[in-house]
Amino acid sequence: MRVVILFGSEMGTAEAAAQCVADELAAAHDVSVHDMTDFDIDDLDTGDFYVVICSTYGDGDLPTGAEPFFDALAARKPDLTGLEFAVFGLGDSVYGDTFNRGGEIAAELLTARGAAQIGAHGRHDASSEIRVRDMARHWAKALPIPSAAALAS
Repeated sequence: MRVVILFGSEMGTAEAAAQCVADELAAAHDVSVHDMTDFDIDDLDTGDFYVVICSTYGDGDLPTGAEPFFDALAARKPDLTGLEFAVFGLGDSVYGDTFNRGGEIAAELLTARGAAQIGAHGRHDASSEIRVRDMARHWAKALPIPSAAALAS
């Protein structure tokens, strides 16, 4: 099955996490990685599985790089019924209520259009001793990505 990894980053950490997830999934899947800034929502395909890796910026906002993608999603309101995705969010727990909010916003906006979130929502905490790359790899290993055969039946 084709896995499309979309990342939204402010400082590049989400991009690094996206590459780690891609490396982990590449043995079993056809994987591509895209900056959300450069990905057109018209290219969303229900035959693909999406991994959204999104940092949190400012006061619990989406990073600047993710805004055009989600603005287009809100403006054009495509029907994403049948699209499946997983989310790995990045944040810092020192921000309390807005910790990891970027990933949560991404999930909310996709599900509002009919897409289905699959698997555990990954939430990396920059204040922890766990490296984002290590957590991203571990999280990716546990993703329940459907096989192409399962989708065909």
